[in-house]
Amino acid sequence: MSITSSKGLLSSTTATTPTMSERDLESGITSDAAAAGKGFDEEEEEEEEKKKVVDEEEDGVEDESDPFDIAQTKNASHNTLRRWRQAALVLNASRRFRYTLDLKKEEEKEQRRRTIRAHAQVIRAALLFKLAGERQIVSGSSVAPPTPIGDFDIAVEQLSTMNRDHNVEALHQYGGVRGLERMLKTNLETGVSPDEADISNRKNVFGANTYPRRKGRSFLRFLWEAWQDLTLIILMVAAILSLALGIKTEGIKEGWYDGASIYIAVILVIVVTAVSDYRQSLQFQNLNDEKRNIQLEVMRGGRAVKTSIFDIVVGDIVPLRIGDQVPADGVLISGHSLALDESSMTGESKIVHKDQKAPFLMSGCKVADGVGTMLVTGVGINTEWGLLMASISEDTGEETPLQVRLNGVATFIGIVGLAVAVLVLVVLLARYFTGHTKYADGSVQFVAGHTKFSTALDGVVKIITIAVTIVVVAVPEGLPLAVTLTLAYSMRKMMADKALVRRLSACETMGSATTICSDKTGTLTLNEMTVVDACVGKGRTSVPSELHSEARSLLCEGVAHNTTGNVFVPKTGEDVEVTGSPTEKAILSWAVKLGMKFDAIRSESKVLHVFPFNSEKKRGGVAVKTTDNSVHIHWKGAAEIVLASCSGYLDLNGCVQSIDNDKEYFRSAIDDMAAHSLRCVAIAYRSYELEKVPTDDEALAKWVLPEDSLVLLAIVGIKDPCRPGVKDAVRICTSAGVKVRMVTGDNIQTARAIALECGILGSTAEASEPNVIEGKVFRAYSEKEREQIAHKITVMGRSSPNDKLLLVQALRKRGEVVAVTGDGTNDAPALHEADIGLSMGIQGTEVAKESSDIIILDDNFASVVKVVRWGRSVYANIQKFIQFQLTVNVAALVINVVAAISSGDVPLNAVQLLWVNLIMDTLGALALATEPPTDHLMHRTPVGRREPLITNIMWRNLLIQASYQVVVLLVLNFSGISILGLEHDTEEHATVVKNTMIFNAFVLCQIFNEFNARKPDEINVFDGVTKNKLFMGIVGFTFVLQIILIEVSGKFTKTVRLSWKLWLVSMAIGFVSWPLAAVGKLIPVPETPASEYFVKPLRKLRNRGPSSSSSQDQ
Repeated sequence: MSITSSKGLLSSTTATTPTMSERDLESGITSDAAAAGKGFDEEEEEEEEKKKVVDEEEDGVEDESDPFDIAQTKNASHNTLRRWRQAALVLNASRRFRYTLDLKKEEEKEQRRRTIRAHAQVIRAALLFKLAGERQIVSGSSVAPPTPIGDFDIAVEQLSTMNRDHNVEALHQYGGVRGLERMLKTNLETGVSPDEADISNRKNVFGANTYPRRKGRSFLRFLWEAWQDLTLIILMVAAILSLALGIKTEGIKEGWYDGASIYIAVILVIVVTAVSDYRQSLQFQNLNDEKRNIQLEVMRGGRAVKTSIFDIVVGDIVPLRIGDQVPADGVLISGHSLALDESSMTGESKIVHKDQKAPFLMSGCKVADGVGTMLVTGVGINTEWGLLMASISEDTGEETPLQVRLNGVATFIGIVGLAVAVLVLVVLLARYFTGHTKYADGSVQFVAGHTKFSTALDGVVKIITIAVTIVVVAVPEGLPLAVTLTLAYSMRKMMADKALVRRLSACETMGSATTICSDKTGTLTLNEMTVVDACVGKGRTSVPSELHSEARSLLCEGVAHNTTGNVFVPKTGEDVEVTGSPTEKAILSWAVKLGMKFDAIRSESKVLHVFPFNSEKKRGGVAVKTTDNSVHIHWKGAAEIVLASCSGYLDLNGCVQSIDNDKEYFRSAIDDMAAHSLRCVAIAYRSYELEKVPTDDEALAKWVLPEDSLVLLAIVGIKDPCRPGVKDAVRICTSAGVKVRMVTGDNIQTARAIALECGILGSTAEASEPNVIEGKVFRAYSEKEREQIAHKITVMGRSSPNDKLLLVQALRKRGEVVAVTGDGTNDAPALHEADIGLSMGIQGTEVAKESSDIIILDDNFASVVKVVRWGRSVYANIQKFIQFQLTVNVAALVINVVAAISSGDVPLNAVQLLWVNLIMDTLGALALATEPPTDHLMHRTPVGRREPLITNIMWRNLLIQASYQVVVLLVLNFSGISILGLEHDTEEHATVVKNTMIFNAFVLCQIFNEFNARKPDEINVFDGVTKNKLFMGIVGFTFVLQIILIEVSGKFTKTVRLSWKLWLVSMAIGFVSWPLAAVGKLIPVPETPASEYFVKPLRKLRNRGPSSSSSQDQ
């Protein structure tokens, strides 16, 4: 029988072929279930959308009156995102919205996911239903025998069919997991051979663990999108008309210059824009590849080795722990309390338990609970996850709050520019048709009844071209895209600083962070743990030498079994290799020194049940059956918690003593270790009757390990030194107005000691409640009390992941912008809730990483501080670019408007304005949006989310420079002929020289002002300028091209060559902007933002409107 989905994605091959009626039945079931699934999913989606809107309203995110007022785009609803898109004034939508979330594509993608999930479920249900019926007639006749392929005894199609259909019967017929082990030439204990030839052979036979991804956009696509700008299209049409009219009136020799020059200028703008956008897309593509490259542990040749998910092969043995992603399809070898979250595949957020009755594991699912080991049986495109990933394109688009706000700024400026362009158009057309517009020689351009139609049309086309070009300059299309540019640059550089950005908005939001809730272990400390103190019996020593054999045996048994780590002893006599988490490695290494034979102990006794370490309970346990049929239950976890469950302890002679009289001794031992910054872990056990252990698998899986009447074996003190430089990093944060809080699951005394060592607590006087608090105390407060006390908390010890979530929520309600670090699966809610979730790249689980916005690749707190610097740099760079662009906008618009109204002509023609636009837009963004962060950024307080983008300092700088440029260039426009000594030249030549001078001085003013924009609030604008090679390169390129435009391509730009004296004058005009900026920065500015003076009256009017209308209604 063969059942294939209507999309041709899923197939299953068995002995017989379906009849037509069977196919009809299957297709009917598929369509019905797909429709049902769709309805269910849509209801869920609507609920989720409603929840998002409610959350946004609670956070004060949405302001109906201002669609661009979105403080946080993380988890924003589609309605919110759609509103600002509809409100934006856009000339080129495909370019402007390229790096925003494609809402239509997102909906299509979700629909595609639903379809594939529905097909997968329905086909499997239909197949299993049919097979169940067949089994009643002929049991076991439906599975074909395995077909050898290459060096292996089973074909890839048979493995794929078994995996997709979860066919337990097929697994049994192949001999179960042991049969697959034989057929796949692997070993369930040691894994496949690490030999490259064997790995390569497996990839050739069974495929690689990759799936075909759609190619990124080609450069031609970017050229096409850059061409979609409405104003550029109008200019090209105008250029064609101008070209035709010019050739007709002046002949081909002279008449082609006007039209061709505009055309060439437009093409130059398109090419430069496309090159810049293409480079950005390549940077994002590289970052996406990094995000997908998950590192995980596999067994190869008996060794636990770290490898890329892309290098997993069929036959690999993969250990699974809480928070891991299942890297490929496979079969469970062994597991304890193993449960998977299969929502990524089924769409249902239901936890599915896995055991020998349900042994199939699907790629892409997450481990929600328990531990296990799997045998990989399907990779890449031969898995349902691979098919799903290959069939949907990954849309990395996502708007950031700054991007949305800049669209608002661009829309406002664009509306003003559009109004100015219309005004210029009306004035020029009126002057032209009333005979007030004259040629350079003084003759009137249009005389009613005498001027030819073609000449008049040529004049009108030139006027329209100028008006449209003013729109091109006025609408800052590149302003919102400058955010993407600086983010792409910052993200690439942050990779070198050990931070991988998963969510664009987090990069800039980090600049506004007011507090960082940091983990202790591995973030503030080195995560290089060693046991330096141990309390065994009532003796204190790092490695107890005089230990009774019984005590040694029980300790080694407990450590060997109650661990997720591994000990590998090379046969060549090399050093023992210990793998696992840092805590596990420290304890295993300590036990090896005690004489633990890891493999021998594990082979001699049988594990009955495992309770994996739980961050809520702070302990983990295991029940083992020994060779003499006795049962030992071993516990390991937080010292004071395990100690509270102990009724006795094992002394140095191996005798059990009552702990009642000595409990205080052990408590003081824990406090002493904690005071020395040691992590305290207790190891305990108890005996249990074999008869009481559940015998059937289902009851055993639900068995709760007894955790009372324990016998204490040892308390170990683990040293995890503070990271070098962490104290400086904390000090930098504090001086930058960012409060560092430590949230740890460790003992409160250990947390206090480390906080003092790191500088989080300034002195022992601060180390008291509520500055230092336990998680259970904080969670006991009411919600209102938590909000009041949250800002005082500096250290939280013995905290659970839920305590961290409650702290984040309380801080956010107080208006804090919260960054939080996390590495465990249970940290996911806090990472998701925080404004910026920071997961750990080394110790972090895949669930934590997927819930986070930024992954700290080296788990180092200093890297978190670097992210803050980069976040502030993004905001600062955008402000530099805004100041620079608005200066050019204001100056160009004022000069052209005043000149058009007064003289009927504009000194800056279409080609010159397009060149100015290129300097201002693409090249300006490249130069200023890629400035690296400086130490000066960390001397400021965090930027508030709703602080105005254009600060008073920026307004001061902008108005000074724009006023200077407008005054100088208007003086040149109206008195330039006399000032430049051109009275004796012909009027036509003198006018062209004057206009060339205005154009040259204007461009040089922008080049000089680009240096001023680098440091809006510092007098020394040259500090570090030579280190930014891109900035220097762009300034140099702009200057050289300006020389070429003036001296070589005069016919295209309507300019003439300037003498060296006029070049010096142009340079002097530009140079004055430097001392002028320095003097201007001495002028004090008010603290109240200038925008407040305009916003307050508008708010009053808005508030008065509804009240007056309601009173009228009454």
